Amino acid sequence: MLQRKIEVFPYQEHWPIQFQEESQQLKQSLADSIYAIHHIGSTAVPGLAAKPIIDILIETDDLTLLDQKSDLFILFGYEPKGELGIPGRRFFPKGGNLRTHHIHAFETGSLHVIRHLAFRDYLIAHPEIARSYGSLKYEIARTCNHDNDIYCLNKHDFVVKHEQKALGWVKSR
Repeated sequence: MLQRKIEVFPYQEHWPIQFQEESQQLKQSLADSIYAIHHIGSTAVPGLAAKPIIDILIETDDLTLLDQKSDLFILFGYEPKGELGIPGRRFFPKGGNLRTHHIHAFETGSLHVIRHLAFRDYLIAHPEIARSYGSLKYEIARTCNHDNDIYCLNKHDFVVKHEQKALGWVKSR
C-alpha cells in the first residue's frame, strides 16, 4: 500500500480557488444540509506554508442529515470516516493516500467550529505567528519520516497554545 507523504509547501495562490470550486459543488448538492461552509486550516491563511490539502469546515443544523448523504460524499470522491476521534464531528477525506481535501462537519455553534475559525483568523491577523508555525511545520515534515501521527503530535503544543490565544483574541474584539 502506498504510504501518505507528509510534505509542506510554500503558500499557493490556487488554494483558495480550489476551496471555492469544491465548496460550490458541495453547496449545490447539499444545500438542505449545510448552514455554512468555510475554508480552514493552513491553506486558508495567505502566506502560510502547508500540506497541500484543502480543509473545509461544514456547519450543519443536524449531523444526521449529513450521515444520510454518505453516498453523495462517496460520489464526490470522499470517504465517510464518522467522528474519527473527535466527538460531534463527521470527517471525510478525499484522495486516499494522495489527499487533496478534508471535510470536517460540525453542528452550528459547536466549540470546534469556533476554535477552527478563531485559529484561522488569528493566524491571518498575526503573520509573524503564522511564519513561526510554517517554519515549525517545515521542520517537522523534514524529520517525521512521512508519519502523520508524528507530524500532528509535534505541532500539537503550538496549535493548542495559539488556539487558546486565538479564542481570547476573538472574545476581546
